Amino acid sequence: QVQLVESGGGLVQPGESLRLSCAASGFTLDKYGIGWFRQAPGKEREGVACIGGSHGSTYYVDSVKGRFTISRDNAKNTVYLQMNSLKPEDTAVYYCAADHWAYSGQYYCKSGSLDHWGQGTQVTVSS
Repeated sequence: QVQLVESGGGLVQPGESLRLSCAASGFTLDKYGIGWFRQAPGKEREGVACIGGSHGSTYYVDSVKGRFTISRDNAKNTVYLQMNSLKPEDTAVYYCAADHWAYSGQYYCKSGSLDHWGQGTQVTVSS
């Protein structure tokens, strides 16, 4: 059974950091396109950070460039999103996703067209 499970969300103050994890099971993430998306209340889902398939290009939405880093650990079959200098506007439910095709990171983040999705983890940034 293909599954993605996110963890690591929580409540933090502005300026603090969080690391989200996304553990995959039922398939091997290596060479998959992967991405982190978020959705705030009343807003559309947004692609935050994505890596293209077959170890392709990495894309970040402008609002997180220099603060967020997407990475994967193939040995653990896990994807991470390191989030630094968090802002209240980063508050959202964060989802990870994976796709077996080899599209670019920018394509994945802008289209949201990925095969497999996790259930999401809440990130709240508030003082």
